Amino acid sequence: MGILAGLILIVVAAGAVLVVRPGPVDGWLSADPTTAPTPAPTPEPTPTPVLVAAGTEGVAPTAEGIKAAISPLLLAPALGSRVNVSVVDGATGASLYERNADTMTTPASTTKLLTAATVLAARGPAHRIGTRAVAGARPGEVVLIGGGDPTLSVGADGQFPGAARLDRLAAQVKKALGGQQPTRVVIDTSLYAGPEVAPGWDGDVIGAGQVARIQALMTNAGRIEPVHHDVGGDPRFTDPALAAGRAFAKQLGLPAGAVSEGRAPVASPGSPASPSSAAPPGPLSPGSPLGEVKSPPVVHIVDWMLEQSDNVLAESMARQVAVAAGAEASFAGATKAVLAQLGELGLPSDEATLADASGLSRRNGISPKLLTGLLTLAASGEQPGLSSLFNGLPVAGWSGTLRTRFATPETNRVGQGLVRAKTGSLTGVNAIAGQVITRDGRLLLFAIMADATGASGAARQALDKIAAKLVTCGCQ
Repeated sequence: MGILAGLILIVVAAGAVLVVRPGPVDGWLSADPTTAPTPAPTPEPTPTPVLVAAGTEGVAPTAEGIKAAISPLLLAPALGSRVNVSVVDGATGASLYERNADTMTTPASTTKLLTAATVLAARGPAHRIGTRAVAGARPGEVVLIGGGDPTLSVGADGQFPGAARLDRLAAQVKKALGGQQPTRVVIDTSLYAGPEVAPGWDGDVIGAGQVARIQALMTNAGRIEPVHHDVGGDPRFTDPALAAGRAFAKQLGLPAGAVSEGRAPVASPGSPASPSSAAPPGPLSPGSPLGEVKSPPVVHIVDWMLEQSDNVLAESMARQVAVAAGAEASFAGATKAVLAQLGELGLPSDEATLADASGLSRRNGISPKLLTGLLTLAASGEQPGLSSLFNGLPVAGWSGTLRTRFATPETNRVGQGLVRAKTGSLTGVNAIAGQVITRDGRLLLFAIMADATGASGAARQALDKIAAKLVTCGCQ
């Protein structure tokens, strides 16, 4: 650093002595007034893909080589008696290894890969989810309409970067009301239908903070504090929508008791689609827009969902698939819409049964082949919007649910930085699905699913060992 500082001083000193003003520089430094030249327009840069289609670089492993390398590892006692596997060459899409690859297996959170792909396809990566406020049926009544944005924040101190904020929506409402004082807040969560808890969820998942009741209005994915803990659950509001309504009321200067549930009135014909920039001349008609804030792009929400394995985000994204299809935004409607979207993508939707979109339900079943098929499609470049799901996959030894993985035993560490995958864990269930780069630079896509495992710690190490072997084996 001392040598670098000395060099900088020498360069600065030289510049102070040898000031040369050739060409346009003379015009910039001249004391004589000149007419400023018209700058040439800056050309728009050509967009480059976030993730290009998988290439054919690197020597491809052989099916025999993969089998010889990983078959013995699948017999690890910690993985139990049901271990189903699919390994695919990312460049060609050719299957390199299958073990019960068509068998539907309890997937746990690898379910979120289906959710990610289908919401990116149905909504598009740039879609933003709106949270609106409209005038209620009585003067001063404000209706807060949940649009299904789980990342909504109360203020600047939110969990998700760039989240829509209730304080900013409240500021819009105050401006739209003009001199009229708000009197009460009505929360409208009618976008979602059906039960708020999925069939097949263990009884303690909400109490343990793994998920919240799935409602169309909430802040910070239902968390009481805007913090995600890597280990253990995050305490959630018992009624996330009501908590969001009370936080909004506080921003409007109203007490918690001024919040109730209801439905937004239908705006009268001719009402503006958005609030006027000027204060209204008189009382607003019921249903008149008072303001709107929008979520970060869906692609960012998908990133957070995959990296943090956020169950609330997953259920909310699946409902976006349903809304896009004009279907009921419920557990049943969302899972049906996800499967239908998989079919539209040309994937075998009959190799999955879903009761939820997060993987908490033990009634879910997904085949390893469907997971690798989805990953192969995303890597191919045929569906550019799907490629972005790789951005959110945890990286071994670095981020998300793989941050502390691939550490023990020491031989597993070779996978750090080279394995990107979605994990899945329930009691007795452990799975991992994603991508790996071999020592020869070849991209492989894999899914390893075991739903009769022993202790989770040992089972995870056994799964990591298989992925690490794919990195090192060459498998020729």
